[in-house]
Amino acid sequence: MKNLQFIISMSALLLFGAGCTKFVAYDPQEDYQITANDYLKTADDFNKMAIGVYSPLQWLYANPVIGDVASDNAVSGGENATDVVGLQQIDDYQTNPNNFYLSEAWKSCYEGINRANYLHENKAKIDFAGKEALYGEVYFLRAYYYFELVRMFGDVPLFVEKRLTASDSRKFTRAPKADVYKQIELDLNNAIKVLPAVNTQKGRVTKFAAHALLGKVFLYQNKFDAAAAILEPVANGPFQLATNFGDIFLQSGENGSESVFEIQYSNISPFYDWSNPGRGQGNLAVQMCGVRNLAGTSPYGQGWSINLPTKELASAFAAGDKRKAVTILDIEAYKTANPAFNISYLVAPYKNTGLYNQKYHPRKGETSGQVELNYLNNYRTIRYADVLLMAAEANNRATTPNDTKAQGYLNKVRERAFGNKLQNITSTGATLKQAIWDERRLELAMEGDRFFDLVRTGLAATKITNFKANKNEVFPIPQQEVDISGLTQNLGY
Repeated sequence: MKNLQFIISMSALLLFGAGCTKFVAYDPQEDYQITANDYLKTADDFNKMAIGVYSPLQWLYANPVIGDVASDNAVSGGENATDVVGLQQIDDYQTNPNNFYLSEAWKSCYEGINRANYLHENKAKIDFAGKEALYGEVYFLRAYYYFELVRMFGDVPLFVEKRLTASDSRKFTRAPKADVYKQIELDLNNAIKVLPAVNTQKGRVTKFAAHALLGKVFLYQNKFDAAAAILEPVANGPFQLATNFGDIFLQSGENGSESVFEIQYSNISPFYDWSNPGRGQGNLAVQMCGVRNLAGTSPYGQGWSINLPTKELASAFAAGDKRKAVTILDIEAYKTANPAFNISYLVAPYKNTGLYNQKYHPRKGETSGQVELNYLNNYRTIRYADVLLMAAEANNRATTPNDTKAQGYLNKVRERAFGNKLQNITSTGATLKQAIWDERRLELAMEGDRFFDLVRTGLAATKITNFKANKNEVFPIPQQEVDISGLTQNLGY
């Protein structure tokens, strides 16, 4: 895998086991005799196990898709009304607790948490150089998994002291969201104390990534003073906005000057398992975004016509905004502008908007093996532009607002978007706040933040068709967890 290898050794696979069927992960001792007493004896053992904590990040490929399909940014698309049923439900606000994509997000996050906890409970076994920094990565990742869970499901089971086994499943109830956030903050603060500012392996967590994630966590709790303070070192740190917005999403732009944290994907070890299509090292979300049955000589690969931008999103970009052409692929306009490519496709997608997610559109030469399962495109989890807009919002909404600073952060993003200062924002107060929120939509469109931004800002009911207040702020707890683990269900599901 490029830069950060997610190929786990056989020993680690035995320790972590395969996938899980409950919110708790599989206990390898039920089938294997290899345990921490046999394996965790060297620094290399701990490092390999820590790399294993990163792996479930790759399995969250559908989370960014959900974040746009559940909002006004995108529709589910697909081949027909029976394709990607789980995403159709989310798009139509008819989601039920047996949703495949939500269940996979739940299981993947708890697998990551269990892996982190396994290292936590064995932390005292040996000492070695770089141990504290390594555990900073582990605690960041545990915080990331819990953050994904809490913003998707609200109150969730919380455990941090040890790896759980199947027999523990009914010992935990759903912890209040406030308690989960408290643990996330603790993990991130502990990570900040020990993480390096720069990691020699691209894709591994840094101190700046922990600052940025903690800033986002504070925003979700309306802790604006704390968010402004923790984001300051990142907003004024070593990062730079890419000169060309489109370069960010190319292979050559991965882990670039704007990258604060990226989930690494690879096509080096081809994956062929259609029974678990999202469990390889490739980014399946890229395949989902492509034009179905696309043919011709263009640089684009074909896909499944899922996660289609809405016309309303396209119209939200002002004239001269360079981000529109990077974010949205209008396939008919592209055919007209490039007749030599001889582009064709057989069937228009379900809920066809004529538009496709260009940021993560499949491109030729970026996959291998079973083509659909092995796209190498990283997910740009936290970009510098995102940090600037979070810092702008935090300063604008602080107890003592600093709108001058907020304008400065916001306008850095807008100047890149338009290539000049003519579109700079000079408003203050509530008008500036709305301008920052609007800018987040345009800058981060089709990157998975829109639904969660609308929920946390209280705008979801006014922006999303069929959204019901006091219900749809969270998704249903997977039914399997209600049935097997005895968890309560979210209101209205």
